[in-house]
Amino acid sequence: MLEESTIQRVLAAAASRGADFAEIFAEEKRSSSALLDDGRIEELTSGRDRGAGIRVVVGESTGFAHTSDLSEAGLIAAAETAASAARGSGTGTTIVDLDRVNAQRPNLVRIMPGDVPKAKKVELLLMANEMARAEGAAITQVSARYADSHRRILVANTDGTLGTDEQVKTLFSISAVASGDTGMQTGRESIGRTVGFELFDTYEVGDLARTAAQRAITKLAARPAPSGEMTVVIGPGGGGVMFHEACGHGLEADLVGKGASVFAGRLGEQVASSLVTLVDDGTMGGEWGCFAIDDEGRPAQRNVLIQDGILVDYMWDGLRARAEGRASSGNGRRQSYQHLPMVRMTNTYLLGGTSTPDQILSDTESGVYISHLGGGQVNTATGDFVFGMTEAYLIEGGRITEPLREGNLIGNGPGVLTSIDAVGNDFAMGGPGTCGKDGQGVPVGDGVPTLRVASGLTIGGTAA
Repeated sequence: MLEESTIQRVLAAAASRGADFAEIFAEEKRSSSALLDDGRIEELTSGRDRGAGIRVVVGESTGFAHTSDLSEAGLIAAAETAASAARGSGTGTTIVDLDRVNAQRPNLVRIMPGDVPKAKKVELLLMANEMARAEGAAITQVSARYADSHRRILVANTDGTLGTDEQVKTLFSISAVASGDTGMQTGRESIGRTVGFELFDTYEVGDLARTAAQRAITKLAARPAPSGEMTVVIGPGGGGVMFHEACGHGLEADLVGKGASVFAGRLGEQVASSLVTLVDDGTMGGEWGCFAIDDEGRPAQRNVLIQDGILVDYMWDGLRARAEGRASSGNGRRQSYQHLPMVRMTNTYLLGGTSTPDQILSDTESGVYISHLGGGQVNTATGDFVFGMTEAYLIEGGRITEPLREGNLIGNGPGVLTSIDAVGNDFAMGGPGTCGKDGQGVPVGDGVPTLRVASGLTIGGTAA
């Protein structure tokens, strides 16, 4: 996107007032989406955004400016603004010897979504609508969404880093509403991968539609969720968001440094059951949170955070790593060129164990089985969280029995980690997610095998 000679001159302008560090982040992003609701295509959009953000660090002060003008003059003006905001002083010329980052892309794209006619994307939505409604007359509403994006980035800084990456993402989601004597119930399903339109060679939209519709229909006969503390079994894939929120954010170095994490100062301590190994991995090919380099130019990494229950590391971006005299873990991410990078998760997951799902269930006399968790909230300073249960069932006599209506799952992150007493051998990643933090959203993935939390979780249902 930028000539190397231009990069050199912009970095020199950014560092001209005695900066300790200066960085250019350039981005071009193309996206398209289509929305179906009530059998009609309600929205068909496409867009393009391009620009650059320039960061200058002087001591503990950071200046940041962004511009959509990628000419040399526009970039230098932004660099001078960022340098002034960082309150740098002094003059001089900075020459940076740039070394290209050789980071292997974690996946190959076979069919660029931008090359696929819009009509073909609309066909997928119409097919999903038809398939969902074919599951029964109880299905009264269907909405579906297709989206794709193609993001190109360039990162260069005064440490000598020069890196580029291309990230292509394709997503399809569907929601079905079933109506009956007990009111209306909703079922959802989505698939999103960091791949091209070949996504639909692997996943059939008809299967997604049928799954969403059957979830909604099943809930029509569901009983109210119970209330109180009980044993909880979480199914593969769909419960990963709990670990993302309940302990993942608490392992981000910026929150740790602010004292806003319950895991601050606990490196080397036992913070979880010995069955728990928690990993954050930006190299997982095709997953929603994968990339070749992060938004600071560092190669993506596989980072073990908790090993056999012991806290072994946090996640780091470049700024916090510099302050600690260590290397970044490849977790510096930003929503766009208009935002500063911060420590963010990528694909966060719990490694599989040795138990079979059947063993875990048969050893559970009573409790709740959760297939999918929805959105929630967490207090990173205490670890307390609340999540919605979007698909759950009773466990009675070691078997899954009746479906439950939606309720809440309430607990404490560190408490859950120490109460895991069984981990299955059926690891799976969940659906695509967008992680929000300090007003920014980035794509992330999460996953778990079947696991059992013996105590410390409360079901907030409506049953008497």
